[in-house]
Amino acid sequence: MVTEEEVKRALKSAVDPEFGLSVIDLGLIYDLKIIDNSKVYILMTLTTPMCPLANAIVADVYQKAKEVPGVEDVDIELTFEPPWTPDRMSPEARKLLGI
Repeated sequence: MVTEEEVKRALKSAVDPEFGLSVIDLGLIYDLKIIDNSKVYILMTLTTPMCPLANAIVADVYQKAKEVPGVEDVDIELTFEPPWTPDRMSPEARKLLGI
């Protein structure tokens, strides 16, 4: 049985190359659900709708989630509502970026 915590741990290694921080620490993951014990649904955003690395970041999130033992399928939905703000970042990420 796959847990949200396992997937979140895996997503800590999915990094936004522009910031050098994980999508978890940046607060890009808005929602994460496990469906039928093996399917992962991720609602996420990017720091900007015009992010030049959007495809690479989403692909990395998909790959990291798919690598979790027991995960059979990953569905990622990209949203920009509500817009991302630095307030969503973890305290550690804010400290690293001097915010």
